[in-house]
Amino acid sequence: MTNNYKMPKYNPDLSHNQRYFFGNWKMFGDFNSFNIIKNIEKFYVKFRKKEKKSKIVICVPNVLISFFKKKLKTKTIILGAQNCSEHVNEGPFTGSISTSLLKKAGAEFVILGHSENRKEGETPKLIKKKIKSALSEKLNVIFCIGETAKEKKQKKTTSVLLKQISQSIDKKFNLKKIIIAYEPVWCIGTGKTPSSIDLMEVSIFIKTFFHKKFNTKFIPKVVYGGSVNGKNIKFFRKWAPFIDGFLVGGASQSSKNFIDIIKNYYK
Repeated sequence: MTNNYKMPKYNPDLSHNQRYFFGNWKMFGDFNSFNIIKNIEKFYVKFRKKEKKSKIVICVPNVLISFFKKKLKTKTIILGAQNCSEHVNEGPFTGSISTSLLKKAGAEFVILGHSENRKEGETPKLIKKKIKSALSEKLNVIFCIGETAKEKKQKKTTSVLLKQISQSIDKKFNLKKIIIAYEPVWCIGTGKTPSSIDLMEVSIFIKTFFHKKFNTKFIPKVVYGGSVNGKNIKFFRKWAPFIDGFLVGGASQSSKNFIDIIKNYYK
């Protein structure tokens, strides 16, 4: 995984008790898709009594946030957005959705820096502006980072992640509201996942680098995303104690598949 980076020794303080299960619906769903949320909510109302330190956040298309928010019977399921404009308030920005609008619609989280958006031309500078905008509205940020297959082959993983973090996060930000999502580009939608050693080393690297880079008094939360499903979740549970949760793509579009991931994680 690394080139010149020296791994730190095991440190139990790098682990968190809280476990996040993020769902990223991408461009999926309509108003009838609330049934998926409803089923997850029904399951989770009972489940969280046993696993109180778990948290579910579903990031849906913007047009569904307000509708879903009003339909939810409890506050157990949190809703999030999948991107936002770098502009906080209204203005001449055709087609853009401001962070203030997302907040008013009922979003509490927003995914930023996803590789799919980076591929479309989203730069670290723009991502930084979006993070700043989201934090100004007190939204929690799920900040995605990850290397391509080519970069991994060239053993550039840590240098790529270091660059992505350094160029998009400012020490003046409210860092406690930023969750890092490690999503290797070569794992998204491919069925491939990192080895247990690679995943553990990367999560430790991200936490220690972030902690030292911004001189924080806390350890950031790091979640993993990339072909997570109900079967391989057991692997992550066993071999990745430093992973604080998961950003689930396609599997989150099915209440059964998403619930299976949560159930199997805690088995």
